[in-house]
Amino acid sequence: MSPLPVLAALSLLAAADPPKPKPIQVPVVPPRPADVGSLDGMIEAWYEIVSGPAGQPRDWGRDRSLYIPGVRFVSAVVKDGKPAVSVRDHQAFVEYSEPFLQQGFFEKAIHRVTTRYGTIAHVWSTYESRTKEDGPVIERGINSIELHWDGARWWIAGAQWFTESKEHPIPPEFLPGGK
Repeated sequence: MSPLPVLAALSLLAAADPPKPKPIQVPVVPPRPADVGSLDGMIEAWYEIVSGPAGQPRDWGRDRSLYIPGVRFVSAVVKDGKPAVSVRDHQAFVEYSEPFLQQGFFEKAIHRVTTRYGTIAHVWSTYESRTKEDGPVIERGINSIELHWDGARWWIAGAQWFTESKEHPIPPEFLPGGK
């Protein structure tokens, strides 16, 4: 069985995507040294920025400071039994995510697998999401995050994620306790 071509997957999603949200101004701010100085700092900032109570705007300027220019966010899903993706740049990700996050959203890492070679690193970060910080888990999944070290700081080069389902449970090696 051959994989669904990317263009076909994108056309499936184009019809299902909601109308383009109102633009959100994202300021350009200097990165926080604690965010970009280590892989731990990058992943901590990744989750901290999207998490917060209902009505709390997210710090999208801080978020933007984590990424290389041209970063892409890829949400991988199975739609009508077929693999599909939604690809967004940072601005589109902000505008798409903000209304949802404003309802109250907390995401935290529960396990991480990191590999590094030279100036590049890959982080598999298993997450749990809640609508309240101490509320029940509403979903789990895995973020796949590609990073680059430029000699002075880390940059996120791209990210994609997949949400757990009955058909696609998180493998044991990506859960606390491992295999």
